[in-house]
Amino acid sequence: MSQPDEGSRATRGVILLIERIAGIMLGVVTVLIVISAIGRYIFASPVPDTFDVSRLVLGVAIAWGLASLGYHGTHIKVDLLAHALPRRLRTAMNTFAWAVLFGFTLLLVWKIWERVQAAMSGGDATMELRLAHWPFFLGIWLGLVAALLTTAIRLWLIAGRGRDLGEYDGIDEHLLEDIKKS
Repeated sequence: MSQPDEGSRATRGVILLIERIAGIMLGVVTVLIVISAIGRYIFASPVPDTFDVSRLVLGVAIAWGLASLGYHGTHIKVDLLAHALPRRLRTAMNTFAWAVLFGFTLLLVWKIWERVQAAMSGGDATMELRLAHWPFFLGIWLGLVAALLTTAIRLWLIAGRGRDLGEYDGIDEHLLEDIKKS
């Protein structure tokens, strides 16, 4: 399978950055949980705020992962109906589906921004170390803004250039090629 042309080198670089941020955040969650378990079960002394911080960082990882999904379209999908349709109808169906995803992502960006503002003005903090919640919510919001951007790019590729998501059926091969290039 050949590598599809996915636009400029800058776009690929931004997508790679988004994927790395999501991966790093997931790694941070994993490390926090392991450290917490070691502290709790080996030293009988839990690390302060690991539960709160790990759930907040997990939210950041999920938001940035959504941005990666918005570009690659590698989420779980059932295309039984879409594959039975002629190409033009399939493109229309994909355009509608991605427009709906774009709309929901836009609403999520708006509501999470309100949550960022509420956390900043309300002084929400973790229980033990009193770490402010708003930087984590801001990280989530930035991930959702990135998701809005990547979903818009994918919507443009589908509606404007007639692209399909079938190009990512072999996503693992494409990701390995991208890693080798960087």
